[in-house]
Amino acid sequence: MTHALNIIWNPSEGIDLGFFVIRFYSLMFVIAFGLGWYIMKNIFERENESLEKLDSLFIWIVLATLIGARLGHVLFYDWEYFRNHLLEIFLPFRFTPDLEFTGYQGLASHGAAIAIIIAMYFFSKKILKKPILWILDRVVIPVASGAIFVRLGNFFNSEIVGKETTSSFGVRFVRDQFSPRDAVNATQIANPKEAYHAIATNPQFAGLLQQVPAKHPAQLYEAFCYIFVFAILFFLYWKTKAREKSGYLFGLFLVLLWSVRFVVEYVKESQGGFESALGLFSTGQWLSIPFVLIGLYFVFTAEEPVHL
Repeated sequence: MTHALNIIWNPSEGIDLGFFVIRFYSLMFVIAFGLGWYIMKNIFERENESLEKLDSLFIWIVLATLIGARLGHVLFYDWEYFRNHLLEIFLPFRFTPDLEFTGYQGLASHGAAIAIIIAMYFFSKKILKKPILWILDRVVIPVASGAIFVRLGNFFNSEIVGKETTSSFGVRFVRDQFSPRDAVNATQIANPKEAYHAIATNPQFAGLLQQVPAKHPAQLYEAFCYIFVFAILFFLYWKTKAREKSGYLFGLFLVLLWSVRFVVEYVKESQGGFESALGLFSTGQWLSIPFVLIGLYFVFTAEEPVHL
């Protein structure tokens, strides 16, 4: 039985300006990158680093995040499909059975993390002229803040939802249960947006609404926990000497963020990938374990620089 406090979640796609729709998912990315730039600006000013290098860093981070997240999804979660649809990796279209604009559906945070680390290696050598751990210890602070907004974007998109639940935390994701085509067919309303709205609010379609199970809002669980990950890193950098221990903040970030991911995976619906072959854990959990172990290594081996 569905709990009375369950939320029916059927948000609009974004802010309609008449001539253009600002999608909430895109808006969350803009906020994430904008806030990240502001945080790094303060860090660079504190460290007496050129803000010209910050502009380059911003470009490297944005490209690494988007390219890495896309390739991460393709390789880790859906290679069986994309191996036969290589063009769809790079183009926002589905070509079969009919040509359809899809946008870039599928971004994996594990892929983004790997790409950012690789990008920071080259950035530190070619532009910053400092050890890679110097930039990694600092860039993880805005990355942690960005993770909050990315998960909020997932919530607005009704994606990466949790497993079914009877608790009061359950959310009934209308757009997760019905694809746009399903919503149109079920309601006989030609406009998908109006069809979704009818399912969520019109008593005439109460039977359809009953088909929408309450599920854990796993995106919000992660976003909430990431607030604390960000707060811990932010505090340690600004209020303690942890920043002087090379690799410590980077390692702590890996341990905290991917431990959160590992735990929340227990209430998430399967995202596919190679979990069926390995068993025991989900794909997201298997991918998180190496990050946690690497983080522990950096936390326990971090040393303060010798001042002569």
